[in-house]
Amino acid sequence: MIRHLSACLAVLLPLAAFAQDLPPVARIASPDDTLQVEVTTDPEGRASYSVSRHGKPVIAPSRLGILLTDAPKLERNLQLVAQEERTHDETWEQPWGERRFVRDRHNELRVTFAERAGAGRRFDVVFRVFDDGVGFRYDFPDQDALRQVHIADELTEFVVADPATAWWIPALEWNRKEYVYQRTPLAEVGYAQTPLTLRTDDGLHLAFHEAALLDYSAMNLMRVEGRRLRAVLFPGTGAAKVERTAPFATPWRVLLVSEDAGGLAESDLVLNLNAPNALGDVSWVKPMKYLGIWWEMHLDTKTWGSGPRHGATTEHALRFIDFAAEHGIGGVLIEGWNVGWDGDWFANGEAFSFTEPYPDLDLERVAAHARAKGVRLIGHHETSGHAAHYESQLDDALDLYQRLGIDAIKTGYVADGGQAKVLGDDGTLHQAWHEGQAMSRHHIKVITEAAKRRIGINPHEPIKDSGLRRTYPNWMTREGARGMEYNAWDLPGNPPEHEATLVFTRMLDGPMDFTPGVFVMNTKSGEKIATTLAKQLALYVVIYSPLQMAVDLPEHYEARMDAFQFIKDVAVDWEDSRVLNGEIGEFVTIARRERGGDDWYLGAVTDGEARELQVPLSFLDAGRRYTAQIYRDGPDAGWQRNQTDLEIEEREVGAGDTLTLRLAPGGGQAIRFVAD
Repeated sequence: MIRHLSACLAVLLPLAAFAQDLPPVARIASPDDTLQVEVTTDPEGRASYSVSRHGKPVIAPSRLGILLTDAPKLERNLQLVAQEERTHDETWEQPWGERRFVRDRHNELRVTFAERAGAGRRFDVVFRVFDDGVGFRYDFPDQDALRQVHIADELTEFVVADPATAWWIPALEWNRKEYVYQRTPLAEVGYAQTPLTLRTDDGLHLAFHEAALLDYSAMNLMRVEGRRLRAVLFPGTGAAKVERTAPFATPWRVLLVSEDAGGLAESDLVLNLNAPNALGDVSWVKPMKYLGIWWEMHLDTKTWGSGPRHGATTEHALRFIDFAAEHGIGGVLIEGWNVGWDGDWFANGEAFSFTEPYPDLDLERVAAHARAKGVRLIGHHETSGHAAHYESQLDDALDLYQRLGIDAIKTGYVADGGQAKVLGDDGTLHQAWHEGQAMSRHHIKVITEAAKRRIGINPHEPIKDSGLRRTYPNWMTREGARGMEYNAWDLPGNPPEHEATLVFTRMLDGPMDFTPGVFVMNTKSGEKIATTLAKQLALYVVIYSPLQMAVDLPEHYEARMDAFQFIKDVAVDWEDSRVLNGEIGEFVTIARRERGGDDWYLGAVTDGEARELQVPLSFLDAGRRYTAQIYRDGPDAGWQRNQTDLEIEEREVGAGDTLTLRLAPGGGQAIRFVAD
């Protein structure tokens, strides 16, 4: 049932109030009064806000403001001239997601700042305060004094009240978002991307991010001094990082607050700060598991380019389609199908055709075979970051896929940071950052054009997720972190704590196409991957994605059909999701109930330490019995020794029981609870 309740209270403050010695203060609390936000100006007219929890500071007074390229900054000489309050309580239904129903309950405060002198420019700052966090954004009205807004940067700050430990990756580096997370004291954070996750010395968990990143540059955080963090936007293609025409609103700046790490991962705040579905009927967006002609290219046994080891051949594609059909896997990704991979494709995205297959792939035959077998092909569009070239072929490429019944596409933007290519308003080619305003516009163009053809999108090397899957439900998942591919190469792979870190960092912004399911756990040179077989199964529950890949080769799965059974069974769309326990970068256990069914699935992973976790099964329906199908690390398992040691057993359980999960170093456990 969908519920909605809202109320509005406006308070217009007389200008005479600002003649007093003390500036006015606007306050708002969360619905349960846990969090309080206070907004004010100092005697010099600088605007600031603060956040407290149960009366204790969480964010100390922190500046608000905007730096412009062609006009004085919006920071000094401000007065708070109006405030408006509103309450909101609504439960809405996701077409797909971690849970079916999402409650959006918050109190809103809109404060209006105006300059005391000069042009008299005005802007609003809107705060939405939830029980588990705060979102705020700048809202520029239509006004003669400030219609063309050229933003050099934001002056937004987050001054963390208490010392804390931080988990973060660097910003404005060549490898985009694909770094191992660092764990350091907050005082050692440099220039960080969001989400940035903290745990204060007294145990409070915080995360900083953004929501509704539309036609704007993404936000990073720079530690200026002490525990003061300032927003820094990705560069644009000119002097301004953002160019907009009023009226418009910026993305929401987000603070999540929780007593434990699990509360961060369970929060729906980012989704709730996004606008509702703008596409209408999206019943055609279908979550699924998929195989792919991909992993063997990373292992260097096949190639994307043409030649004797070309992976995307007709015969090879038919083999994957037949295996998928036999085992109930919904889709098959085919990379390297199109002309353009020969030569230095990384540097020359202009060589790609998005409509012409290589001669050894009969695209029409492969697509027809997939349709006949009830398997959905996933198309692939690698751009080498050349967004302008991709847009020049976008309509033809999407039309081709629509005609062939290909309703999902993995896009790619492999290019160093700052080396994407976009067309400027002047029609010339510009270098751009993957998360700058130009690429923000590009991704929306791809998403909306794909939606017209009922096609879902899964971008790799993407702009960060910010909850826009609510507004555009065909934006199903994305990469945006170090995925499984790093475990195929000869470079240092992902460390054993990587996945238990991602849950509380990268995964706070949305689904990730991590591509789990490796059964032969070695790099192409034979080095061990930091995982066990049980952990690979657990990742299907722990790392959420509505498009969930089974990354390994059919012959590797055929050799371990006992373990592959869990991949065949596990759901990809969920009625409910719960974090049962977890510490950032150490371990996590997550349970999810399948959408439209009664079965639950559980996944637990650990870092390099062996662990024993007690997990009450209170999430199961009371009074009902379940058969627990358990896939756990064997007694000799460990990522540095017997990675494939796996024990499988069944037992009867109920909501009153507690399971003991024993996880090997780098290991995990996966369980399916089948309702009787």
